[in-house]
Amino acid sequence: MTARAQRLVVIGGDATGMSAASQARRLKGPGDLEILAYERGHYTSYSACGIPYWVGGLVSGPGGLVARTPIEHRRRGIGLRMRTEVTEIDTGRQRVRVRDLDNGDGEHWEGYDHLVVATGARPLRPDIPGIDAPGVYGLQTLDDGQTLIDGLRQRGSGLRTVVVGAGYIGVEMAEALVNRGCRVTVLERAQQPMSTLDPDMGRLVHDAMRGLGIETVTGAEVTEIRKGDDGRASAVVTKDTEYPADVVVLGLGVRPETQLARRAGLPLGESGGLVTDPAMRVRGHDNIWAGGDCVEVLDLVSGRHRHIALGTHANKHGQVIGTNVGGGYATFPGVVGTAVSKVCDLEIARTGLLESQAKEAGLQYVTVTAESTSRAGYYPDSRPMTVKMIAERGTGRLLGTQIVGREGAGKRVDIAAVALTARMTVDQMAMLDLGYAPPFSPVWDPVLVAARKAKAAVARDLRGD
Repeated sequence: MTARAQRLVVIGGDATGMSAASQARRLKGPGDLEILAYERGHYTSYSACGIPYWVGGLVSGPGGLVARTPIEHRRRGIGLRMRTEVTEIDTGRQRVRVRDLDNGDGEHWEGYDHLVVATGARPLRPDIPGIDAPGVYGLQTLDDGQTLIDGLRQRGSGLRTVVVGAGYIGVEMAEALVNRGCRVTVLERAQQPMSTLDPDMGRLVHDAMRGLGIETVTGAEVTEIRKGDDGRASAVVTKDTEYPADVVVLGLGVRPETQLARRAGLPLGESGGLVTDPAMRVRGHDNIWAGGDCVEVLDLVSGRHRHIALGTHANKHGQVIGTNVGGGYATFPGVVGTAVSKVCDLEIARTGLLESQAKEAGLQYVTVTAESTSRAGYYPDSRPMTVKMIAERGTGRLLGTQIVGREGAGKRVDIAAVALTARMTVDQMAMLDLGYAPPFSPVWDPVLVAARKAKAAVARDLRGD
């Protein structure tokens, strides 16, 4: 008698879910593993990170942001069901309840041998009056991007737009709206934009955004979205004043989308993300896996678990899960918290810990800030760059790096990301053999300048100077 093929059920058709399904299919054929994947939206395997650049007219979309279509997945032997939502997970009987969102055919149960939870994250929407008014937009999916573009086209040119939140999404959307000819105001509750940077580095971003014509108001707590006579958003109200708005874009970050997992009794961490082992198996469940924006990950610098929503991690999680379901063995070691963004020509990057995070982790540290240039000073178009470095007291182990500058600044953070992963000291970093030529860097690369300065600071601290 031929053995029954096992069934893998995947909840979520984006990076983690379809990477897991594709990798499992590479390792096991249809006779050994049946794969069913459920996606409640209209698209699969797309780049949500590209949405601001689509809105700003720099890239085509939505099709241009899709890496693999539903048809392509099905051709590879994955039973993909679009516009289908999983409404319940029954771990005891190893089944999920699914609902067709378009045809209204009711709900039915599907059994599984392996389950992948890849439900992603949801945008934060503060509980304030008017937050759900027409003209208020969140951005998480390609459908959200299309809705915003349609709304901007309908409203015409020269729109007054207010972006609530000055994190990655907020500053990227500010750039996108500037590119569309909008008048842009960014409201940020914190004292500086980019709370993923230390305040002194965030101040550099604040100054640059003002210089780019983006009105950036910090310490601005939004209390209401005021509606006009037509019921649409007409102004954003803070504790101090209000800002007229034809369009409001929310850029307040995301939280793990784990309501389904919570109802099923799956374990969640402090951030609300699912808790997994290094193989991306949900803790306490041998045949349930999770990855992407709905999980917590190990921070290799602090040793703590954090929620970090990035497509780079999500794809790696999917590869690990698919390998394990397919009969191999793989693990995800963790992250160092690397991220890069831009607003117009200003590049913003960080990796490792901020000062506040180092304190929370109980680490003692020294900090330095180094000013340098992207190329040799005499070479045309050399631009200024600021690098901040955090090192552990005594040992000199690198704890974090932040970079703000123009062209050539952002991707230099990768040098520090590798150093963090290797647990290098700033002394070791200062002697790294990096590429040099005047069109690309000064003789001492800006990252090495900061490392030398941090090395000296650690030595002074040891001497008690």
